[in-house]
Amino acid sequence: MTSETQAIKATFAQQGYHVFGPEPAAVAWADAACRSARDVLRGPVERRHGGTWCVGVDALPNGPDGSVDQTPLTGAWENHVDAPEAWHRAQLSVIYPGYPGKDPDESEKAHRYRRLRDAAHVDGLLPEGPQRRRHLREPHGFILGLPLNPVAASPLVVWERSQQIIRDAFIKVYQGVAPHSYGDIDITDIYQAARREVFAKCKRVPIRAAPGEVILLHRHLLHGVAPWDGVSETEGRMIAYFRPTVAPAVWLAPDPH
Repeated sequence: MTSETQAIKATFAQQGYHVFGPEPAAVAWADAACRSARDVLRGPVERRHGGTWCVGVDALPNGPDGSVDQTPLTGAWENHVDAPEAWHRAQLSVIYPGYPGKDPDESEKAHRYRRLRDAAHVDGLLPEGPQRRRHLREPHGFILGLPLNPVAASPLVVWERSQQIIRDAFIKVYQGVAPHSYGDIDITDIYQAARREVFAKCKRVPIRAAPGEVILLHRHLLHGVAPWDGVSETEGRMIAYFRPTVAPAVWLAPDPH
């Protein structure tokens, strides 16, 4: 392991995220993925929040090896993740001017949280039922974000070191529970309390990354999307996200050092 790799691992363990600088391979992948994304966006896609967010789940037609149009998915970030045997189709998340708009069925409370708290969340904790109670349904090993175009508005936002607070809360709520039953537990209250603690103690950091840079997030890191804060861009801000799933026990386990 090189000294640079060791330094990145140490920083990631503390902060919960890292932005890898541009590499030729990542630039080529982002270029190929951007062309493919534009083709996808010409067709029917789901938009939420008054049409200001294209959700784009599983929308990018990459191959099981992560490649797009024979352009491989590779880079220095590979030294910092346990890559899956097969990559899922990436989410194509596109934010448009005016984000966040309000959907007719969205409550004022939810819309206010999206505007004032960047819709801060931990991935994989899905809302269920009329009361939208949270359950762990999609445990991810990590989150990999690859910007596809140079639009800097409405950046990804993270809360540094929040993964430590969030994981401590999850350890308490799942204590004594078999990993295969984690999804049965309603974690809403303790999750909301942990978020409040994060807002009080952790630094909010916008990440305005460019094509060729790669964003790696810890699976427990609180993150969100800032309101649109730039000039009008008809194409919007495009990022491809990979979130490989893992076993619940792996999701809660401490990170290897």
